[in-house]
Amino acid sequence: METQQLERRLKNRHIQLIAIGGAIGTGLFLGSGKAIQLSGPSILFAYLIIGIALFFVMRALGELLLSKNNYSSFTDFTTEYLGPWAGFVTGWTYWFCWIMTAMADTTAVGKYVQYWVNVPQWLPAFLCLIILTLLNLLTVKMFGEIEFWFAIIKVITIIALIIVGFIMIVVGFKTSSGHASIQNLWAFGGLFPQGNFGFLLGFQMAVFSFVGIELVGLTVSETADPKINLPKAINSLPIRVLLFYIGALFVILCIIPWTELNANHSPFVEVFTLVGLPGAAGIINFVVLTSAASACNSGLYSTSRMLYSLGREGNAPKSFSVLGKGSVPNAALLSSTLALSIGVVLNYFLPDFVFTLVTSISSICFIWVWGIILVSHLVYLKKRPDLAAASSFKTPLAPLMNWIILGFFIFLLVLMGLANDTRIALFVTPVWFLVLTVAYLLHHRKQAH
Repeated sequence: METQQLERRLKNRHIQLIAIGGAIGTGLFLGSGKAIQLSGPSILFAYLIIGIALFFVMRALGELLLSKNNYSSFTDFTTEYLGPWAGFVTGWTYWFCWIMTAMADTTAVGKYVQYWVNVPQWLPAFLCLIILTLLNLLTVKMFGEIEFWFAIIKVITIIALIIVGFIMIVVGFKTSSGHASIQNLWAFGGLFPQGNFGFLLGFQMAVFSFVGIELVGLTVSETADPKINLPKAINSLPIRVLLFYIGALFVILCIIPWTELNANHSPFVEVFTLVGLPGAAGIINFVVLTSAASACNSGLYSTSRMLYSLGREGNAPKSFSVLGKGSVPNAALLSSTLALSIGVVLNYFLPDFVFTLVTSISSICFIWVWGIILVSHLVYLKKRPDLAAASSFKTPLAPLMNWIILGFFIFLLVLMGLANDTRIALFVTPVWFLVLTVAYLLHHRKQAH
């Protein structure tokens, strides 16, 4: 079976908006409600700290991907610097990460549709999955276009929210719960109303808000001029974090006291509902619905490309590395869709619990992937000082910052063990790594014979 190459059909505008889309997802629009409930206004600091940490992860990812022209994803450099086991486990874990994330996104689609129509949560989730799969089967450019327009909608909405919010704060706009004011940040128990422990518990949901931020690195083999476009997308990350996360949540918390926000609803929708603009709330609900669909779209893209990469490396069936007429790995895409359909089943049987479960598992697995990127970068600096010296996109403060952030990631995993609703995922997720290790040993033995 002949292995084919992905085509470079994604342009600069696609890459920039994919990077933004990866940084703005269901975790911000829906999950931030729960994060605020756990931490209060101190959640702003949690988002800032995680955003800074992931900027350095992204710089390490960018430097590694640009160090050699033949890298198509981080499994390539993981295999080279950490060995075939690490490449196998990380590749399949990243696929699993996005399966879990896209399950959360289809769950969110189901919840958002219920704002207008009283239908079972699983039905909109199923329809969303089928439509996006059909669109992704066409061409990679179609994925780029869908993501471009989805991201545009998200960006315009958040900027509009921030502008309108600041005007409301300045004029002291009256809401059903008082007045929009910066004092709402500390007037209801201070900046840390849930104490230090509550502040720390908010990190798990904040972490999930950032999953997919590394997606832009997976587009490198389908990007025109990656040496120019990839650094641009990565370097704009701090501005995106400050604007889209800190800016939007700052405005929301100033308009509505954190005690008034419902953990099960989008704070973005609640803002416009509570200020007496139900029509606008419906529009925002549509926006957050497209955001969830966008994140699911990214999930289908990333899982299919990871299976394609694994197929090329001999770590998955060879059929996954075969491209269809639109230069899309059809078998890989359809296999990911089949796995994602499990999320529809979970939405049928566990509609109230599925979102927390899959976001927790996803967060733990993404922390593994981000950690592997940092460890690979450490080995790269030691083994290939020639490439590191010649790099035009060096990671700031490396290798010291790599070690600091790895310690921070371990700290996050410990935190997840302290919270009741994330502890289950922390104990379940190691089963995945055990299964992968056994699969690798069987695969390795088969290849040896």
